[in-house]
Amino acid sequence: MITNQLAQFYAVNADNYDQIYAREERFDDLDDLQEMVAELFQGHKVLELACGTAYWTDLIAEVAESVHATDLVPEMIALAETRGLDEDVVTFGVMDAFNLPDGLEGKYTAVFAAGLWTHVKREDQEKYLKTLRAKLGKDVLLVLLDETYVDGDSMVFARTDLEGNTFQILTADDEQRYEVMKNYLTDSTLRKRFATSARQIRIERLEYYYLLNCRLK
Repeated sequence: MITNQLAQFYAVNADNYDQIYAREERFDDLDDLQEMVAELFQGHKVLELACGTAYWTDLIAEVAESVHATDLVPEMIALAETRGLDEDVVTFGVMDAFNLPDGLEGKYTAVFAAGLWTHVKREDQEKYLKTLRAKLGKDVLLVLLDETYVDGDSMVFARTDLEGNTFQILTADDEQRYEVMKNYLTDSTLRKRFATSARQIRIERLEYYYLLNCRLK
């Protein structure tokens, strides 16, 4: 979940948030993901959670009817707004993905989050999916994009807790060290977590990323 330490890490690193997408070895994955994401959101009214600096918002806005891009970190939203996206399609707002407001049901046909699921505690994942269903309604398309653990590329784990959540120590731009929870989940674990709350579960596993899409029951 988004702890104060995690929010602070992303706030400090907002200016360099997109560097992960500038790594040449990931370009092939990103090309495939961009094509898949664009196809999934054609004509949808999309709620984007944890939008960061709107890297994916930019792509989704080209095909969706509308996108409301949100993030807990105001520094991220401020940078996202500088992209100059079509204001008739894209709106921005500060929103906590783990404390969603009432009044969302019926407003959106799809939900998207990149890099969010890795920060959900393993023991809270099924509960969070039920919350999404309660807040957004039945049959909403849910699309999650996140990282795959790659030996020699991903940061090593500093510790693992009793529930199996894994933590990394990351150094931010302020030169402070932050303990950040990042869970890298297998396809079988994802399917097990989603089975009670979603249907039509599909997972595309690439070298550096995976893309999961489903319908909330």
